[in-house]
Amino acid sequence: MAPLLKLPIGIQAFETLREQGYVYVDKTRWIHRLATEGMFYFMSRPRRFGKSLLVSTLKCLFEGRKELFAGLWLAERTDWPWRAHPVIAVDFNGIPASDPEELKSSLGRYLRVIATRAGLTLDGEIPAVQFRELILALYQQTQTPVVVLIDEYDKPLIEHLGRGENGLAVAKANRDILRGFFGVLKDGEVSPRLRFVLLTGVSRFSKISVFSELNNLQDLSMNGQYADLLGYTQAELEQNFADHLERFSAALDCPPETVRAKLALRYNGYRFSERDISVYNPFSILNALSENQLRNYWFTSGTPTFLINLLQEKRYDLTEMEGVEVMASAFATFDLERLGLEGLLFQTGYLTIKSVQDDLYTLGYPNQEVKTAFTEALLLAYTEPPDGRMSGQTRRLGIHLRQGKLEAFFETLGAIFAAIPYTLNARRDEAYFHTIFYLLLTATGVEATSEVLTGRGRIDLAVEFADRVYVFEFKCGQSAETALRQIRERGYAGRYAGSGKAVTLIGINFDPEQRNLAEWRVEQA
Repeated sequence: MAPLLKLPIGIQAFETLREQGYVYVDKTRWIHRLATEGMFYFMSRPRRFGKSLLVSTLKCLFEGRKELFAGLWLAERTDWPWRAHPVIAVDFNGIPASDPEELKSSLGRYLRVIATRAGLTLDGEIPAVQFRELILALYQQTQTPVVVLIDEYDKPLIEHLGRGENGLAVAKANRDILRGFFGVLKDGEVSPRLRFVLLTGVSRFSKISVFSELNNLQDLSMNGQYADLLGYTQAELEQNFADHLERFSAALDCPPETVRAKLALRYNGYRFSERDISVYNPFSILNALSENQLRNYWFTSGTPTFLINLLQEKRYDLTEMEGVEVMASAFATFDLERLGLEGLLFQTGYLTIKSVQDDLYTLGYPNQEVKTAFTEALLLAYTEPPDGRMSGQTRRLGIHLRQGKLEAFFETLGAIFAAIPYTLNARRDEAYFHTIFYLLLTATGVEATSEVLTGRGRIDLAVEFADRVYVFEFKCGQSAETALRQIRERGYAGRYAGSGKAVTLIGINFDPEQRNLAEWRVEQA
């Protein structure tokens, strides 16, 4: 067998991929459309989704590096002129911004380095002035329109979210600096000397919030034509990584179609527009193909501490994260003074579009990797276990339930609740126990769904396996029999009639004084 092409894990430089034999999934059809049909663009995507590679590819394109595009769609199917333009590429990943003064000084240094490489000197003292100087000087030097590529524009903002009032104040001050900086691109003298502008980031801060001076950006974030510009579709995966999939199949000793199904369940599912097309996060699927393992790669590459902090600060109902319905405005009115958590969770990749009907979007976890890993992180944040034992106990919960060992399941569950510190969440009501119960089960990787709608009410929690279904109802300070009676009287089991699965009804009563399970009752439907 011929050696496999190298997998571009963590490779963000287009020239490195093309010169050193890495797999490159050809996205130049979309890139050509961008470069020929417009000028000012913005695109948001979650981290590790290929934004930096897109910026690098555009940089090489506008520098006229034709040799790097040999064999790709753009070079083979178009008459691209290959004219070299001066390119200003600003990556905010490399610009420290712990406070406004550091942002100004580090951004100024970054611009001066670019100028020095071009043989230019900047006289300005503040970043906005230096940016304007640099663009005009490069145009004057080359008599060629300038390309501006901004990567991760929002890093100086989002790295301060979820850090209380002080963090919010820093984010606001940094925002004011960025507003003036980006406003340069709309300057009456600067704009005619630009060829192409792209800004990328994780979040879509409203134009009023950050881009008030740059209000001519075309936002591609939820544009169906570019829904698969970043990430890999199923077809792209199978076409570009066929040999790697074959190796994965051999390693797992299972048929190729089974491997594809496992990978799709775990890593596919990100959807960014009304157009019904889903993509894989490149970082996760590339790592999985490299190691021939099904693990949580994307999540562990960066813990979303600020998101967890925000969810706790705003007392968000975690059981409603799946199936939450929002209007389109939830994605378009995001700013520091009004942080819509659903929009933020969507933009950062922890929720994605599941369906669209008229102007109503239903959101949910994109895949098993995100659902399991994120709920596990939430569980740790909401329970603060004193040691690492809870992780092992949580894993056993799923095993016991899958095997129908309910005595062992509730014994383990009681031990977990007993280990939660007394000082945490003094208000132990039904909603609290419901939330922890949901997080515990979801973190095990089982298919746990909260607030399942039926014709006569909502099931508190349902857990489905290939051969059985568990229907849970929770009470606090009442009785397990009361909970079980509600399941019977409202016919919750009827939702699963005809499924061919054994249906088990479980009523649970929590004791708020003891902060634990008080009793549970089981009945077969």
